[in-house]
Amino acid sequence: MFDLIIIGAGPGGYEMAAEAAGHGLTVGIVERDLLGGTCLNRGCIPTKALCRNAEVVNLVKEASQWGITTSDITLDYATAFARKNEVATQLRDGVTMLMGQPGITVINGEASFKDTHTITVGGEDYEAKNIVIATGSAPRGLPIPGAELCMTSDDVLAMDTLPASLCIVGGGVIGMEFAAIFQSFGVDVTVIEYCKEILPPFDKDIAKRLKTVLSKRGIKVITQAAVKAVAKGDDGLLTVTYDAKGKEQTASAERVLMSVGRQPVLPTGLNTIGVTVSRRGIEVDEHMQTNVEAVYAIGDVNGLCMLAHAASAQGEVALAHILGKPCHVRLDIVPSAVFTVPELSMVGLTEDQCTERGMNVVVKKSFFRSNGKAVSMGETDGLIKMIVDADTRKIVGCHICGAHAADLIQEVVMAMNADVTVDCLAGSIHGHPTLTEVVMAAARQF
Repeated sequence: MFDLIIIGAGPGGYEMAAEAAGHGLTVGIVERDLLGGTCLNRGCIPTKALCRNAEVVNLVKEASQWGITTSDITLDYATAFARKNEVATQLRDGVTMLMGQPGITVINGEASFKDTHTITVGGEDYEAKNIVIATGSAPRGLPIPGAELCMTSDDVLAMDTLPASLCIVGGGVIGMEFAAIFQSFGVDVTVIEYCKEILPPFDKDIAKRLKTVLSKRGIKVITQAAVKAVAKGDDGLLTVTYDAKGKEQTASAERVLMSVGRQPVLPTGLNTIGVTVSRRGIEVDEHMQTNVEAVYAIGDVNGLCMLAHAASAQGEVALAHILGKPCHVRLDIVPSAVFTVPELSMVGLTEDQCTERGMNVVVKKSFFRSNGKAVSMGETDGLIKMIVDADTRKIVGCHICGAHAADLIQEVVMAMNADVTVDCLAGSIHGHPTLTEVVMAAARQF
């Protein structure tokens, strides 16, 4: 019998396995596909590799405008595709080594529950004192005619050649990252989003800023549009029919990407052991424990926050509870980022959410165009929007659009996690010239 069985070897699963083994537990980790899960193999890592290549393409385009010769740089998508695979392989090899440490047994196959302490994989039973479900999520589709003609994000990442045109249904994080990537490589991109703005979870000012930048680059963004059907025409192109402002309209492209979110992947046998599952995913408490005492669920499968680092953090919370030790991880402060060009990032509440809650807040902005490092980099199109509680002077939200936004947000995450006031951030000396001065500039306005 294992001390712990983890079903799923994505970031939440394999990091929890390594930490549990470090505490002396015997761990079995089950994976039906590749170690590293969606994030490493079909999500975060491959797309970030492509984002980097797209960023280089954009830099080369800018350099040519500055009179810099860049003919020796390879810009074709085949090179980017090969590099994407190399990056994923390198990191997956690292996870394989990590899972080879003493105390961890990797079990290949698909797990199903036999009882609350037993799973079955490939006809063999495995028992554990506690079982953690970390089976992640899969792309979700719209129930519309012609949905089978659309690609998922998995399909797109397996595509080694580019279409001349691409229509993306859904302007969320995944959709906008792919839009930015493929436009950089010369694909004619159209994005159709149901909500009023792209990136619905983000602050509207930040989302509008990105929409403006990407529109200037030639990406056609259609919002407040409900996609009704996809059909293939005689010319071989796919036609997307959608309703916008009460009118039926169409958009045609060589390929269509369905990017309307993800849904939990549930292991079989949950009904057998009585685990409660809602529309969102597996129900858990603050310790990531299900209604069945020995069973936990972390990551996308519980639907709380579909981000890789959230899964890892939830794994820490669950393991601390299993070990009976205190945990200092705050699951209410989780940053998120969009790796477009420019990048977007956020943590905490948006201005609209603060208004809806009747909070007394003060909002300030600072701009990249007045920052020496940003001007030197040629990355002046960006802003930081900071939201502070007027009574406590604590930061309740921060939203960034600009170069290295995903890195800059961490300074604010630390301040919020430490529960300090904005004055602490404003009073901290920031190096010059650095982009962090934009964060300081926002904080010093309060």
